Amino acid sequence: MMVFSMKKEEFGNPSTVTSNSETLFSSLHQSEKASATTTTGTLDLGKTTYCSGMSQFLQLIGRKVAVINLDPANDSLPYECAVNIEDLIKLSDVMTEHSLGPNGGLVYCMDYLEKNIDWLQSKLEPLLKDHYLLFDFPGQVELFFLHSNAKNVVMKLIKKLNLRLTAVHLVDAHLCSDPGKYVSALLLSLSTMLHLELPHINVLSKIDLIESYGKLAFNLDFYTDVQDLSYLQHHLDQDPRSAKYRKLTKELCEVIEDFSLVNFTTLDIQDKESVGNLVKLIDKSNGYIFAGIDASAVEFSKIAQVFFLIHEFTAAAVQEKYMKDDEDFDNGDG
Repeated sequence: MMVFSMKKEEFGNPSTVTSNSETLFSSLHQSEKASATTTTGTLDLGKTTYCSGMSQFLQLIGRKVAVINLDPANDSLPYECAVNIEDLIKLSDVMTEHSLGPNGGLVYCMDYLEKNIDWLQSKLEPLLKDHYLLFDFPGQVELFFLHSNAKNVVMKLIKKLNLRLTAVHLVDAHLCSDPGKYVSALLLSLSTMLHLELPHINVLSKIDLIESYGKLAFNLDFYTDVQDLSYLQHHLDQDPRSAKYRKLTKELCEVIEDFSLVNFTTLDIQDKESVGNLVKLIDKSNGYIFAGIDASAVEFSKIAQVFFLIHEFTAAAVQEKYMKDDEDFDNGDG
């Protein structure tokens, strides 16, 4: 998680500038007007890379950043962390002492962190006034839609430290090339949103590698906007494994559409414009863009609209930048 001090003049000039899923949280400390982000995922090319790249970007635009590692499986960090869960508990010790595997060990560690939340609170309090906090959570997705320990940690931090949080859920963009995996990613995103009950941003990460596992059946906006999922059915039927579960898949797609909550933005962590676009979305969702401003509701609305629209990365622009031209795309028009 990251915590940073906000200055009024920052808002008039917004800067432009991770197959697994990760969850991140971005928080705003209400009384001190500070903000933060939290991530979960795998180590190599996912949430930890995100934390490293995002912390560098935020420092470049003038925010004082502190990265908080709450992933006990992170044994080689690419960033300097201000708080490390390994000072409280080590995954290797838990696995040895309790004869647990990696997954069971991570659940135990999160339970232990929840019971020792005062330790984390004491480490975070000195950072709240002038830091933007980035939380690097474990990459085990079950922690964020099946178990309650990670959610309880987040909710206790909200209550004890008066934080505003935004969940940012990272999904590998190349999953879009496989209709079955894409539907699975949608279900995971929806389940996480409903479980965490926080403002939420879903991200197709590693957008630069989106076609590394094959071409997409539709234009990119079909996947980012989560358009009529019935168009996926034909492509799912081409795979004998998916065709076997045709009725189940159809019902699951209808559940996703009935909730109508899931859509995606995109991210290339090495592209400053892409990172800047995500930062703007996070800042808008957690209220960072409004902190320190004494204005009317109308003025707040104008600020939000301008902040959101400046240099906005549209799906068409992302497709043009990262995907090869192909006139055979199905636009989902029938």
